[in-house]
Amino acid sequence: MNTATDNIVGILVVVAIFVLLALPSLVGLARDRHIDRQLRTAQQADGATRVRPAITAQDVTRAA
Repeated sequence: MNTATDNIVGILVVVAIFVLLALPSLVGLARDRHIDRQLRTAQQADGATRVRPAITAQDVTRAA
């Protein structure tokens, strides 16, 4: 193998490892956002007033 091919293979390995490490957190973030949307829709449909706003995953992310 030549140097260019070795470099490309190395880059692809690093990208693959990054994707494998980042994928679970991105899936969890998407799931949390979906649940937040469902809760917001249910609350608007119910017409109930909140005593105190709920803490969402986005609030925790902003505070960090």
